[in-house]
Amino acid sequence: MTESVSEWRRDRWTISTDPARIDLEVVFDFLSEEAYWAQGRERDVVERSVAGSLVFGVYDGERQIGFARAVTDRATFAWICDVF
Repeated sequence: MTESVSEWRRDRWTISTDPARIDLEVVFDFLSEEAYWAQGRERDVVERSVAGSLVFGVYDGERQIGFARAVTDRATFAWICDVF
């Protein structure tokens, strides 16, 4: 299945579903150190969870400032998680 990438822009803010834009270091640092639900999560687990999900990155220019992922069948169901 080919996955399409979507982007929404407003002023300097962008939301993108492009997995290549995700800064894994930002995501890992926040989830493993700041998020009460994911503290201590291993780096490889974060990488696999991102790779297996529909991801949304929020950007201020080129700097990633937010993240969410949807665990989904891409047809009728999505569970939104790891939002910051």
